[in-house]
Amino acid sequence: MARRVFEAWKGSNNFLFGGRLIFGPDAWSIPFTFLLIITPVCFFSVFVATHLRRELLPNNAGHVFLVAGVLFTVFVLILLFLTSARDPGIVPRNSHPPEEELCYDTTVSSDGRQTPTVQIPRTKEVMVYGVSVRVKYCDTCMLYRPPRCSHCSICNNCVERFDHHCPWVGQCIGVRNYRYFFMFVSSATILCIYIFSMSALYIKVLMDNHQGTVWRAMRESPWAVMLMIYCFISLWFVGGLTGFHLYLISTNQTTYENFRYRSDNRINVYNRGCSDNFLETFCSKVKPSRNDFRAFIKEESPRNITLATTWERPEEADEENREERRQKVEDDLDIDEDVMQLQQRLNVEEGSDTAHHKIDIDQMRVGSNERAPTIRSEARHGNWETRRNVQEDDVIAGSSVRESRSYAAAEEGR
Repeated sequence: MARRVFEAWKGSNNFLFGGRLIFGPDAWSIPFTFLLIITPVCFFSVFVATHLRRELLPNNAGHVFLVAGVLFTVFVLILLFLTSARDPGIVPRNSHPPEEELCYDTTVSSDGRQTPTVQIPRTKEVMVYGVSVRVKYCDTCMLYRPPRCSHCSICNNCVERFDHHCPWVGQCIGVRNYRYFFMFVSSATILCIYIFSMSALYIKVLMDNHQGTVWRAMRESPWAVMLMIYCFISLWFVGGLTGFHLYLISTNQTTYENFRYRSDNRINVYNRGCSDNFLETFCSKVKPSRNDFRAFIKEESPRNITLATTWERPEEADEENREERRQKVEDDLDIDEDVMQLQQRLNVEEGSDTAHHKIDIDQMRVGSNERAPTIRSEARHGNWETRRNVQEDDVIAGSSVRESRSYAAAEEGR
């Protein structure tokens, strides 16, 4: 049965509803963030907003304080969902390295053998707005990262315009959800300011109605005091984060670029001016996802990379060397055989008058098998004797011929 992309996903993401929603591996933090938002709003609605509407606006007109707080909270939660449950801009990883970027090389081992290897350049240069920008190769995703892209070690994905991985939303912040992330953070800041202001207003109303001091009003409504403390502390985090990202948007930077390249004093080629940077962030069209998580996986045939090498394998080289040595031995044996035949022909011509006696004496001394043919047979059919052994046999054969010649002359003298 064919599987879908999200079922075989190699990243660390979590999927819900058949791949329709994608979360980071730390998605457990989303319920915690949800409680941090919804809990103070609930206390505000029960202990502050309901009493404040009776004190300030009679005839049910005071419900506007409660409705405004609830609606704004729902808006913040929707932004939280849009930030954490969508593709942040994941770059699809390759199943094999790009062949057009492969470089072939050799490594020499200790025993002298050459092993072909394939290497990929770690960086390459691309042009961005007429400026050369260096991009890096990702070994995990087997691709050259696009400009402003980085590999998230938590999600195990390369993300376009990677800003950071936010543990509060359990997701990477990239090109497709940065807008919603900033709106979530800034809306949470406004919500904290709203609850803090309404709680302080309720304390002021209690002071005016009872003509008491601040401490007496705080004792009458301790929940309003707790909400003010909670919102004041939260403002240091979400408010500071909002201000920092306002600065990043105005200069068209990401959090990753600001912390990594701050000391390099390099030119920011993406900065188009403050107004254009804000328009690019909030008014440009969100890029469609490059991943169809619900699509079925298409089986790819295995691809073989042919190494463009000019050397031979060690086994082939050894085989060729053995063939050359074997051919050389055969040639040497043929030469020795020709020399022996020529020597025997000369000996026969010199002693033609005693040829019959020499043949008889040779047969008597050597035996029925002739010496020279025996040498040739052993040299031809032996286990590739060396040239030295063949030469020694030639000397023995020559001495036998000379002895036969002397013995035949002595017999004729008698």
